[in-house]
Amino acid sequence: MSPIDVTARLEQLRSEIRQHDHRYYVLANPIISDLEYDKLLNELKELEHQHPELVTADSPTQRIGDQPLSELTQVRHRMPMLSIDNTYTPEELKAFFDRTQKLLGTETIEWVIELKVDGVAASIVYENGVLTQAVTRGDGETGDDITHNVRTIRSLPLKLDGDNVPPRVEVRGEVYMLNSDLVKLNEQRAQEGLELFKNTRNVTAGTIRLLDPQICATRNLNFFCHGMGVCEGATWKTHVEFLEQVARWGIPTTPNYASKKDFNEVIEHCDAVIERLHEFDFEVDGIVIKVANFLQREKLGTTAKSPRWIIAYKFEKYEASTKLLKINVQVGKTGTITPVAELQPVELAGTTVSRASLHNSEEITRKDIREGDWVVVEKAGKIIPHIVRVEKHLRESELPEYPFPVECPSCTTKLIKDEGGVYIRCPNENCPEQLRQRLRFFASREAMDIEGLGEKLVEQLVQQGLIRSLGDVYRLTEEQVAALPRMGSKSAKNLIDGIQASKSRGLSAVLNAMSIRHVGQRVAQIIARKYLSLDKLCEASVEEISRVPEVGQVIAASVYKYLHSDSGQQLIADMKSVGVVLEQTEEVSSGQRRFEGMTIVVTGKLQRYSRDEIEKLIDREGGKPAGSVSKKTSFVVAGEDAGSKLEKAQQLGVKVITEDEFAAMVEGSGSVIQ
Repeated sequence: MSPIDVTARLEQLRSEIRQHDHRYYVLANPIISDLEYDKLLNELKELEHQHPELVTADSPTQRIGDQPLSELTQVRHRMPMLSIDNTYTPEELKAFFDRTQKLLGTETIEWVIELKVDGVAASIVYENGVLTQAVTRGDGETGDDITHNVRTIRSLPLKLDGDNVPPRVEVRGEVYMLNSDLVKLNEQRAQEGLELFKNTRNVTAGTIRLLDPQICATRNLNFFCHGMGVCEGATWKTHVEFLEQVARWGIPTTPNYASKKDFNEVIEHCDAVIERLHEFDFEVDGIVIKVANFLQREKLGTTAKSPRWIIAYKFEKYEASTKLLKINVQVGKTGTITPVAELQPVELAGTTVSRASLHNSEEITRKDIREGDWVVVEKAGKIIPHIVRVEKHLRESELPEYPFPVECPSCTTKLIKDEGGVYIRCPNENCPEQLRQRLRFFASREAMDIEGLGEKLVEQLVQQGLIRSLGDVYRLTEEQVAALPRMGSKSAKNLIDGIQASKSRGLSAVLNAMSIRHVGQRVAQIIARKYLSLDKLCEASVEEISRVPEVGQVIAASVYKYLHSDSGQQLIADMKSVGVVLEQTEEVSSGQRRFEGMTIVVTGKLQRYSRDEIEKLIDREGGKPAGSVSKKTSFVVAGEDAGSKLEKAQQLGVKVITEDEFAAMVEGSGSVIQ
């Protein structure tokens, strides 16, 4: 082979291997087998061995150095790596948004939302497309040179892909470890009698500073880019454009990022992300929100320690290790089969935890969760506890894999999996457990609010065959209820009175109570305020419903499908026949709402309302119930024994009113606070 042919073949092999590395480590979508990959790599090694003068620093064979370093050297950042201010409540986040908007005047702001991956911050420099340096954040001004270890990260290219790469590119991001890789590492260390690592951040922080890159290479570290330092010749104008360009070069970017235009969209996205924490195979300790436009960032500038254009929305996380005793499955109101871990009780965030959701069958398989395992349980924010990982090194014997049921545990109907989804469902709409769950929800405060129709009574009514559909609730008689065990005539009368009262809850309550997939209380209110009657909603097409703000195509299709299904039509007919109000009530649909745009905090013991009732009133009148007091709080409703929230309101000068004053505002006899 001529020298020209050798050089060409070397470049071809290096390019192919880089592409396969990216597909395997970043996209998780390999197109060749391990054997085929090894053949390419071995050919490259052999050619480089024969022609050592042609070996380049960016070759895939040069990731791991032969010799450990004697010490880490210090490097000064060309641009400081500043820290980020933290917020912990929606009110604090809203205050940041308001400050930013005030500084930018009438300019429209696009916000980018990213996961705050719990790892080690690092800056990585590419010169003429080749990785030349990697440095830890350190004190923000100076960090440790960790180039020798960062080169071992297989998801990170040693050479950027594509043409027109600027002469210098500095990307900043997070070096981290997957939970699944920590499980494997601790299994290996347990076999070798070595001390185990407690969490992924600790092992990452220690590994990235090791002097020997060969040890680092065995620990499968990863990297996500979420920002930039000094980039010469950059042309991008927004953060999203930057991330898109970085991804084209082959650098993995922060996953699941999104851009939104206003605060409500941002907070809803954050809430949705927090509910999905169990899906990620890496640790997340918050959500980062930043201004997208780089010119606006320059205008906003920085304080002494933090940029004014970025904030971290953090939540408290608590972890504990305990034993998984058994896996049970539950049938939900829409037929979803949800596995639940029954745990040996453990203290977590001040409460005793004995159960944790496993969400779906794929999560059990992905995390290899088995009955009898020791597991790490996490609680973040207000979400229910979930299992982070299995402590496989503590498995005392070979435990059998969990056999996910193929039949509904309630009605034995064959289960089906959502097309293109992860959830497994019972398709039988007459499934007894589905009926129980739908009925419990139907009677709950957030739906039809039927006082007295609790879980035990629901069980009795279904078992006795008195209720076979939601419409049967309105056909119950006092005599039927009074004949049930532990039910007297007075209790029966109270229940029937409660059922009759529920008929006038209005369209939004009915829509929520129907248990339509993807429709909750908020969406039900939005749709009800738009269409005002169920008949008008039934006449609307999917496209028309999808154009309602905050609804969209998926929800619209679900609403349309349910309302035009046999079961939906039957329920609607039942509701009409027994006199349930299927129009939006006047007080909810009135044009002028008293608390429009206000943030209201309720604290202390109330006499007139339950907490749920007063929050519904606030929402009905256009306000937002909040859990904590800030300068942005419009006013505080204080009941008896109001504590720290009342004190904070007084300190901040926030208006405080009594429950009676609030009632007068709602009833129209008192003036609304301006």
